[in-house]
Amino acid sequence: MAIHTLYPAERGNLRLSFEYFPPKTDEMEAQLFQTAADLCAFDPHFVTMTYGAGGSTKARSLTAVRRMIHEMGVANTAAHLTCVGATKVEVDAIVTEFIDSGVRHFVALRGDPQGGIGACYEPFPGGYESSAALVAAIRARGDFEISVSAYPEKHPESRDVDADIDMLKRKVDSGATRALTQFFFDNDDFERYLERVRRAGIAIPVVPGILPINNLAQVRKFAGLCGASVPDAIIARLAHLDESPQERLKEATHIAAEQIVDLARRGLRDFHIYTMNRSPLVAGVLDLVGFERRAPASAQRSAGAAA
Repeated sequence: MAIHTLYPAERGNLRLSFEYFPPKTDEMEAQLFQTAADLCAFDPHFVTMTYGAGGSTKARSLTAVRRMIHEMGVANTAAHLTCVGATKVEVDAIVTEFIDSGVRHFVALRGDPQGGIGACYEPFPGGYESSAALVAAIRARGDFEISVSAYPEKHPESRDVDADIDMLKRKVDSGATRALTQFFFDNDDFERYLERVRRAGIAIPVVPGILPINNLAQVRKFAGLCGASVPDAIIARLAHLDESPQERLKEATHIAAEQIVDLARRGLRDFHIYTMNRSPLVAGVLDLVGFERRAPASAQRSAGAAA
């Protein structure tokens, strides 16, 4: 098994961000905010909250973002936005709601076609035709952080990687400040992609998206829909552990930790973790890598008083 722990000097300037999705039920809401509380111990640089196609989770996203900022104290909570299923006027109104709620960081996405992943995408009548147009509209509103998507294995609808990178450049030229990648598992794929991005003159940070594997079957299915791949070597490490949940968790922890360590040793400093609103596996991965946990506020106050 590969070495999967970083030395203190290696992890000193690494930064984390976490992606969450808005809850659909009271039980899921409790899980989301418990997960956020657990992972706040790792002092994320920012967190993001997803947004359903056509605004299907608009109210829940807005509520979750407000609570993350004002109750959890995560000031740099980024709100996802899409172009799907809404006019420019409607999207602009949503941007205003987020800004009024304290949002200063957006993740601007085209969004999946209204017919679902795999359907043909058509711009909504009167809406923003692309993520680049959405980025430009947000940029016109002020000096916000604007993250966009990137695809180390190519977006499934793109003609080829060059077309994909050209779209990324359009988003950067429109005002994007960071790219967050689709999850991937082969670091060589990411490194080749990053080299092509830099040769295209794109200088913004390209942050690798890391997905710890809670459920192999679900991840393989989703990967097939979004143009990602799961290497045979990873499948071989997990497929036989379906009836051994503790061993599966341990192996999945090692797989993600190894990926982060290898990327860090290739010079990457930022990592965006897809949490799936669950903390045990993510926390286990970060502990294994060697990220330090920040003491809870109550513990910090007690230490200060003792001093």
